[in-house]
Amino acid sequence: MTGAALAVAAAPGRAPEQDAEGPKDGSPEASVTLLVGRALDEGDGGIAARCAVEGFRDGLCTGWRQQRVRATARGAGSVLRGPASREAGGPARTVVLPTNSGGPLEIALAEAGQLTDVTVRDGHGRYVGGELAPRSRHWTNTEPLRAGELYTVRVGAQDAAGTPVGVTMAFRTSPAPDEGRLTVEFGPRPGTYGAGQIVTAALSRPVPAADRTSRARVERALQVTSEPAVEGGWHWVDDSTLHYRPRTYWPAHAEVHMTSGLDGVEVGDHDYGGPSGSAEFTIGDRIEAVTDSAAHKMTVRRNGRVIRTIPVTTGKAGFRTRTGVKVVLGKEYQVRMRGDTVGIKPGTSEFYDLPVFYATRVTWSGEYVHAAPWSVEAQGEENVSHGCTGMSTADAAWFFQTVREGDIVQVVNSGGEPMAPFDNGFGDWNLGWRAWQAGSAHTSAPVPVAALPATAPHASSRLRPLT
Repeated sequence: MTGAALAVAAAPGRAPEQDAEGPKDGSPEASVTLLVGRALDEGDGGIAARCAVEGFRDGLCTGWRQQRVRATARGAGSVLRGPASREAGGPARTVVLPTNSGGPLEIALAEAGQLTDVTVRDGHGRYVGGELAPRSRHWTNTEPLRAGELYTVRVGAQDAAGTPVGVTMAFRTSPAPDEGRLTVEFGPRPGTYGAGQIVTAALSRPVPAADRTSRARVERALQVTSEPAVEGGWHWVDDSTLHYRPRTYWPAHAEVHMTSGLDGVEVGDHDYGGPSGSAEFTIGDRIEAVTDSAAHKMTVRRNGRVIRTIPVTTGKAGFRTRTGVKVVLGKEYQVRMRGDTVGIKPGTSEFYDLPVFYATRVTWSGEYVHAAPWSVEAQGEENVSHGCTGMSTADAAWFFQTVREGDIVQVVNSGGEPMAPFDNGFGDWNLGWRAWQAGSAHTSAPVPVAALPATAPHASSRLRPLT
């Protein structure tokens, strides 16, 4: 990695735009000295030790560099002059630091006073979260920085007399290597979907479950927002696949946006994310089709109102229809269905080979809602199918035309095995919310990613002392 620059609005011991003589009226100016600590990139050796910024000194703490910066009363409202604010004109003082984007950024007071506010923002307007220590003398970032990114740091403080002081700084992290960077592809494709649609994130390479830190960084970088906003979270399906869903179904007519902030993020040891495209989709009316196998009927609701009740037949003994919540995966006007695809041998009494029309798929293994004109007499009376939900041709045509991908199809009282969460379609909704959260890499309950847009500061970006 190449070196990085740390630009400060005031040289150590000087206020911005003030010469060495101090204030013109001869009175002492309020100020405090800040220690700005950066983790250095030491090549293949990495950072050998992580030292508290309040205690380290140059040369005594391997992998660190200390920079002293004076925060003054004039600097409390200062604007950076230099790379982070070209329109202000005039170069800022620059110090070359080979900065490791995966290492921490720490700011502390070197004398009496207290920090009151620290904000760190990159060149795209994204804020970096951090924590202010209980005594208000030490701040460190809680979210990783990005490689090859310019950051602006604004620090507010008070001196020993309580006078507000401040300073603005900038630094650029070292660039990431061009090859082998982790990227993501979001699903679904743009379009309109049902209220049960799942957001998918396919990674370009696996992130092992044992590497919980890297997984947590990936999660934080993958953002899902919606209008209206909902509570939701990511769940790791396997090493290279994540699913995102709200706590409950999407609201009707919601707009959902997916973006990746992986570019430049150090996911693992000198292992970085790369640029990925964003995606979006819309939710249509909320369609829910609930089949009660014991009552032999399907009730279809649109936005909570019943719009049709359909006589059906579901799986008979030995072929019970899966119970639980499923999501429409697609629609096929005509499908050839054969018994040997579900283990029924040709020549036996249960074998079938039929053209089926108006087939709405709900599992990858071949469970459909479809027209079954051969079983009309049983529909509404008994269960005679081999696992699918059968209905008249007219009802199947109506259902086919009414639902779309992502709509909810639930089966109750079938006596069948539970719908699997992930390996046979979108059975994600069969996990309770606590079980869903357990699939996150975060050590505590995941923060609702949809709560804030990507350009808004996280709640921890503007800091107050911890209690």
